[in-house]
Amino acid sequence: MYAHIEGTVSEKNADSIVIDAGGVGYEISASAATLSSCPPTGERAKLYTYLSVREDAMELFGFRTREEKRMFLRLIGVSGIGPRTALGVLSALSVHDLSVALVTGDAQALARAPGIGKKTAQRLVLELKDKVTDEELTSSGPSVSVRPAADSAETEAIEALMALGYPASDAAKAVSAVAGQAAKTDEILRLALRGMTGGR
Repeated sequence: MYAHIEGTVSEKNADSIVIDAGGVGYEISASAATLSSCPPTGERAKLYTYLSVREDAMELFGFRTREEKRMFLRLIGVSGIGPRTALGVLSALSVHDLSVALVTGDAQALARAPGIGKKTAQRLVLELKDKVTDEELTSSGPSVSVRPAADSAETEAIEALMALGYPASDAAKAVSAVAGQAAKTDEILRLALRGMTGGR
């Protein structure tokens, strides 16, 4: 019903933002990444939106990027994952980190999100790992990551492997396998390639 809402930020809360558009204040629930990337009160913002309609309530959810909204829609398409749970996942993991976790089958990373247990994490991997796009694996988007430099280097290493002809999923798995062992792109790339070629 609402593809996006653009207007003036009139209020920012812990888990939502109010945007004044055409004299109407829209309260929009959003992930931590989206909220942190939104401009301060009084400035204009645009959020891609999803309207959740239940018997007892209507609720708007907002996203700074189309990629985040697309991932949200995939998450709520999985049995047992409601809009609030999906938003919790996107608050715990950026689209990039979530994409890597899904492709590499890292259910443990997914289980750190609120409301996601071990079985649910495994179901997410099973149902969504083949739906992750190359763009989501290589684009960091708005993120609340505490390791921006390392994440950037890992993203660049994935892109470099893809440029060499490796599938995005294989590239992500190889880089994930050596995460934390190096900080520079070329070092990560070298370690990932060594793992992919069996140490040759």
